[in-house]
Amino acid sequence: MALIQCWDDGVTTDTRLLDILRRHDAKATFNLNAGLHEKSRRLDWIYKDTEVWKLGMDEMRDVYDGFSIANHSLTHPHLDEIPVDAARREIAEGRDRLEQFFGKSVTGFAYPFGTYNETVMSLVHETGHVYARTVQVVTHPFPPVDAMAFHPCCHFLAPDFWERYEKAREGSVFYFWGHSYEMVSEPMWTSFDEAIARMSHDPRTCWQNIAELFAEAP
Repeated sequence: MALIQCWDDGVTTDTRLLDILRRHDAKATFNLNAGLHEKSRRLDWIYKDTEVWKLGMDEMRDVYDGFSIANHSLTHPHLDEIPVDAARREIAEGRDRLEQFFGKSVTGFAYPFGTYNETVMSLVHETGHVYARTVQVVTHPFPPVDAMAFHPCCHFLAPDFWERYEKAREGSVFYFWGHSYEMVSEPMWTSFDEAIARMSHDPRTCWQNIAELFAEAP
């Protein structure tokens, strides 16, 4: 079974998450908003009484070295609620700026807030993306009916995470997503570390990048 995961928003807690992933040789894709990062770190918002800081541009190449990058739009708007021209710019410029900054192709997309419609799906496809992640839950995510509506198996904090993990074996792909800032306590980080270790040591699984999965599809 292929294991794929992605993480949104480019926050400083990604550094701790990446330490865990590297220790267990786990692959992941990080969905970033090129227009929301300043030169240095900045406080962005408060989540469950915990400060959420955006990574600075001056550190992002090193932080995400060796991991896949995907487009999460330029500034994270509800793409289905803004004019089409504005949505096209959000999608296209978001991708272009990430490609220029990281110096590599960016072919994946994640819908901000998980909201989209047929027009937005078309724009994502037209601007060179291979797939677009939603937040809708499915048991067997791959191959998707439409790559512009690529549904995951679950959020990483889903109460039935391990049940979905086992059910996904029938379809050979288990796909989860989340935000590292959602881990607001040491027990949560410990539990996540243990989960990544468990999946990494499962002899019936292997970590894979999302773009690779689509590239290998017939």
